[in-house]
Amino acid sequence: MTASDGHARLKIRVRAAPDKGAANTAVIKLLAKALGVPKTSLSLISGQTARMKTVHAAELQLDDAKTRLLGLTGPS
Repeated sequence: MTASDGHARLKIRVRAAPDKGAANTAVIKLLAKALGVPKTSLSLISGQTARMKTVHAAELQLDDAKTRLLGLTGPS
């Protein structure tokens, strides 16, 4: 999905409640599985208490991440 600022966003839903970091942990776990990387290679760099989050993938280039995610969702 593309936001009004022109930046691409990935919409993720998890069942974990936003309590004591459970939802953030669930997001990292889901992304790691979808991208095929270890959870330890992903880190939440902003948005710890917000709905909009920024995640850094240490072992993955942006183009590779986009390709892997598009393989799951298909082109928009």
